[in-house]
Amino acid sequence: MPYSTLFGDHFYCEADGRLECEHVFLDGNGLPGRWAAGKQFRIGELGFGTGLNACETWRQWKLTRPETGHLHFVSFERYPMQAADISRAISRWPEIADERQALVANWPRTPAGLIAIDLDTQTRLTVVCGDALESVLGIQSPFDAWFLDGFAPSKNADMWSAELMQAVFDKTARDGSFATYAAAGYVRRNLIAAGFNVERRQGFAGKREMLCGIRA
Repeated sequence: MPYSTLFGDHFYCEADGRLECEHVFLDGNGLPGRWAAGKQFRIGELGFGTGLNACETWRQWKLTRPETGHLHFVSFERYPMQAADISRAISRWPEIADERQALVANWPRTPAGLIAIDLDTQTRLTVVCGDALESVLGIQSPFDAWFLDGFAPSKNADMWSAELMQAVFDKTARDGSFATYAAAGYVRRNLIAAGFNVERRQGFAGKREMLCGIRA
């Protein structure tokens, strides 16, 4: 289990991080069903971490994407990991072995700044390294869906601040969505105050609640 000594928290759910990604971030955003339109679809993620969400999303995208579709996965990460650490952290899942190997093969030796990788002809990954709020505010095109996956609110409050949740809302397309494993009261209040219609849902692996919502 990869663990951040800086934030005192695990990088993903101890039960099964890959299945948590499917339950929280994909199902919570109505994916892959929303990909059927065959247009460009943009996902924004707070916290790239080990790259697990990106790899699992890419795997499911490849299984379900229409011929005319294009996915741009943009993640915001302040402390990018080294390629060897990424590989080790998500090597426990054979289901994403191909995606993991492709990510690691294209990962820069010194990850910093803007990392842009064309994973295939229909899939592009961009990792923006730096402060989350500043980086999100600097993005021009809005996102169709958000994966809010920073460390736990109790460990990394800045990733769930009112200012950042407002920036996320402002960079969300009309009828765009978000999903997160976090269900802390102040996170929910910040998302509502930003303008999202917020819904509580059953959490993953015994966790009582998660949050998802849309920009109506």
